[in-house]
Amino acid sequence: METRKDRMAHPYTPQVDDYVIWTRTGGTITQGWVYFVDSEYITIETGVKDKPNCQYTKYEKHKKIHILVVCYPCFWNQLEYVKNRRGDE
Repeated sequence: METRKDRMAHPYTPQVDDYVIWTRTGGTITQGWVYFVDSEYITIETGVKDKPNCQYTKYEKHKKIHILVVCYPCFWNQLEYVKNRRGDE
């Protein structure tokens, strides 16, 4: 079975539903779930909150606001994989 240490020995390619910690060069830390993956960038979901109830949102089927941070491939080497929530591993 592959361990977390084994995975970190190889270049990490983010996948949707991975929980990552992004420690940037300046020391800023961002952590959350990978929400979207593309060859150009990924987004990391750092928070979710309910949409306010008003005349514009009462009939929407999406009731949450997702707070996302963009991470480009040149920074993927700064990501630390923690776990996933896919259930297949």
